[in-house]
Amino acid sequence: MYKITGKNAFEVAPDTNPAEGLLDGTYYNLDIEKLDARTWHILKDHKSYYVQWIERSEDGKNFSLKINGQLLELHAKDHYDLLLEQMGMSSANTAKASKLKAPMPGKVLDILIEKGQAVAKGDGLLILEAMKMENLLKAEQDGTIKSVNVSVGEAVEKNNILIDFD
Repeated sequence: MYKITGKNAFEVAPDTNPAEGLLDGTYYNLDIEKLDARTWHILKDHKSYYVQWIERSEDGKNFSLKINGQLLELHAKDHYDLLLEQMGMSSANTAKASKLKAPMPGKVLDILIEKGQAVAKGDGLLILEAMKMENLLKAEQDGTIKSVNVSVGEAVEKNNILIDFD
């Protein structure tokens, strides 16, 4: 199940047959036929929609679609994003203006940056294993790495300061 936000918010389970979800609190079914690698024909409530995939961000969570010729910019949250959000650990809370804190307890698997390195918003900083998942922590803004306060293999607790920025 994915939660999609844009002009409207809706939930969709595209892997069910038929696909199903909620739109403004109302349950729906979708009949989906893939026409080619980037185009689908969708039937919802006896209405026909042609959906064309235009582009998506590197993380796959921001994307552009054309639906019957109308361009839509959308954002998707998967099961894990929603779980972290429920626990108060959404990605919006992982980075502060001058520090990156651990969003949850875990183990540092890899450090992708070094002291003095310039980073851009969205750049991967380090990989934290938590809840049996590998989580790529990214820069929330442009900046320069002032210090890296952890090492590979180190166990960290929630809110430990992992990286300082200038």
